[in-house]
Amino acid sequence: MTGTALNAIFFCERRVLKSLTLLIALSPLAALAQTPPTNSLQQPAFSQSTGQLPQPVSPPDAHAFDGYTSWLRAEVDEDQIPGLALAIVSASGIVRVETMGVRSVDDQQPVVDDTVFRIASVSKTFAGTVASQLVNHNIVGWDEPISDVLPGYTLGTDSAAADRMTLRHVLSHTTGLMPHAFSNMLDAGVNYREIQKKLHEIPAVCEPGRCYGYQNAVFSLVADVVEYSLGTNYDDFVEENIFSPLGMDDASMGLDGYQNNPDASEAHQFGNGRWQVSTLNPAYYSVGPASGVNATILDMVRWAQAQLGGFTDVLPESLLEMQHTPIVETPHGNYFNRWPRLDKAWYGLGWRIMDYAGLRVVHHGGGVRGYRSEMVLIPEHNFGLVVLFNASTPLANDVVPKFLDELLLVLAR
Repeated sequence: MTGTALNAIFFCERRVLKSLTLLIALSPLAALAQTPPTNSLQQPAFSQSTGQLPQPVSPPDAHAFDGYTSWLRAEVDEDQIPGLALAIVSASGIVRVETMGVRSVDDQQPVVDDTVFRIASVSKTFAGTVASQLVNHNIVGWDEPISDVLPGYTLGTDSAAADRMTLRHVLSHTTGLMPHAFSNMLDAGVNYREIQKKLHEIPAVCEPGRCYGYQNAVFSLVADVVEYSLGTNYDDFVEENIFSPLGMDDASMGLDGYQNNPDASEAHQFGNGRWQVSTLNPAYYSVGPASGVNATILDMVRWAQAQLGGFTDVLPESLLEMQHTPIVETPHGNYFNRWPRLDKAWYGLGWRIMDYAGLRVVHHGGGVRGYRSEMVLIPEHNFGLVVLFNASTPLANDVVPKFLDELLLVLAR
């Protein structure tokens, strides 16, 4: 038998062993019981299961953010924004969930708790968890060269630098490749599988790990790692190992998940003096780790609570710490870097980490044609906010700093 054949057999056996290991380690759990931290604005923790949504906190606490939601409703009314859903949560309770407006300006059906939105780049937070799960179960290593994990891939014009790129670099946007590489092709409707053939053409602008450069196409190498290492589809992996065990029953991946859901909202853009239903760009669904998740506000309640430590059997503390630790400082220029009370901002593994007026916060936003989304966590005080818009509105830029300012007032009372 030739050496090539022996290597092929060894690789197949390694892949099967890894697949079996992950299936055992990450199998969905029927019941999840946690004891998250408490504070003065929530009830004591209680056990949560996948068939049960957390109960609201006590009525006085539910009014703690009346000023914030009143401000948001007034802004939505003034700008005639089609629709949104918001949730304020702790690890073990819902402070409030509110919906406003309509799913579509054409049919005027109201946005409700089970209305589906595209969450755009907030999908990167799920990819961070996927990668952390793979590392946590020794399927791949953070510092293992991508060229070892994905034989035959050439990333960028500097082959020597490409050999030093790791999964950590991909998840933290520190590959050293030109920022937003081939996002213009995604905007033009080109599928990732076509872009994948051109990854070797991306100019290298710094050594891997030395500078920050936000990516969509390159970030989606996470899906290739899942598929090559485990022989399973990335979308299926997310649904089986995140959505299902967390009870995110209406969440889905990809274009079919969106189009086949009768509760999906429509995308909206502003033109000719009014909001209009806009077309979708399916190409951004082809980069699933970067922007492939569809979800309701109640699905995102579960996701926020899991990221706050409310479902440790699915997202243990060690995994959250991996994702929420700063890796690279992000430069000024993005909308969040212009928040007045922002002190400093970094990127971790699928999450932004910030110091805001003395608060350490974990954040990500997203935007694709016709949708905006914002999510922020304040782990020290056990609070999180999610806001989903079915409109490309600049109001999304303000919802997190306004919430953080309101939270600071609440904590000071």
